[in-house]
Amino acid sequence: MNQTVYEDYKYSMQDTGRLYVGSRYTFAELLEAEEVLFKFRLLVQKYILPEADGEDTLETHLYYLDSGSFLVKLYRQLKARVKVNVIEERKGPFGRGKREYVTKQLSVEQLTGMTKEEKEACGLVIQELSVSKLALMGL
Repeated sequence: MNQTVYEDYKYSMQDTGRLYVGSRYTFAELLEAEEVLFKFRLLVQKYILPEADGEDTLETHLYYLDSGSFLVKLYRQLKARVKVNVIEERKGPFGRGKREYVTKQLSVEQLTGMTKEEKEACGLVIQELSVSKLALMGL
């Protein structure tokens, strides 16, 4: 039996101002990934892991994050944005509605402000977390 490994959305990229981390990483994998900035791995180890499990993915952590959590304040300090896909109704040329996935950037406050039912209704899928490198170096 062949076992397939799901590697989509397991990436780390950076430009001059931001760090982008794919949402399929588990926290244990993030700590071991050499391509992820050391400062971000240190932040995960020091602040996020005490409140999360090492086998949780970044996607499930962000999806179920409570709006009153300390981590929301931490993400706000990091100027974090979450790239998500949502289903939206688009009007066609003949007035027919067409449902399609649209990519959006949300702040963590916007994401945690949605209830679980709202997230399920719009078909929310979390793709990546991006944080400011300047804010990350300031911690």
